[in-house]
This record gives sequence, C-alpha cells and structure tokens, in this order.
Amino acid sequence: MLTVNNPETCVEELYNPMQSIELVVRHKVGLHARPAAMFVETAKSFASKITVSKNARTVDAKSILAVLTLGVGQGDAIRITAEGPDEAEAVQKLQALIESNFGMPEEQ
Repeated sequence: MLTVNNPETCVEELYNPMQSIELVVRHKVGLHARPAAMFVETAKSFASKITVSKNARTVDAKSILAVLTLGVGQGDAIRITAEGPDEAEAVQKLQALIESNFGMPEEQ
C-alpha cells in the first residue's frame, strides 16, 4: 500500500517532470579539460541532480572524471537532464555555457 504524506507534492511532480535538453558541443576540444571543468563547476552550483548523456551512456554531471569518461568531442550531441528544486535554471545555465562555446570564440 502506498502512503502519500503530501498529495499536492505528488500532483506537482506529475505535472512538472524533470528538465532535459539535447545540445551539440561545438568547442574544438569537446567536453574535455577546461570546458569540462567549467561544465562541472556550473553543475555543482545547483541543488538538483544533473546528468549528462552521450549515446546510451549517462553520468553524473557534477563529477569531472565521469564527464571526461564520456569522451565528448566537437560535434557530438549530448543530453543534459536535471531533476530537483532548481532544475530549469540548471538546464538553462548549462545550455548557455555550451551555446556560448564556453566563452571562447569559435574557430573555423
């Protein structure tokens, strides 16, 4: 038998699913070294659980070693997913970081 302590929270969770977005990494080294460190530090600034996926592999976005093991290169598609109290802001900030090419000019 399922006991629900706060039915309003359950209803809110049903209508407010986790935030997720798919993006293409354009940085010349992908999600390695400095870009990976910036990505992880940004993810760590949020309370939400945040993951990043490439193909069928999903890792904790707050772990530099886990992010590096994904082997994300330039042109690779990744999915960022956040679940928690600040999930929408977390996805927005990570999206902005990636879309800004980690603050670096794009090289041809």
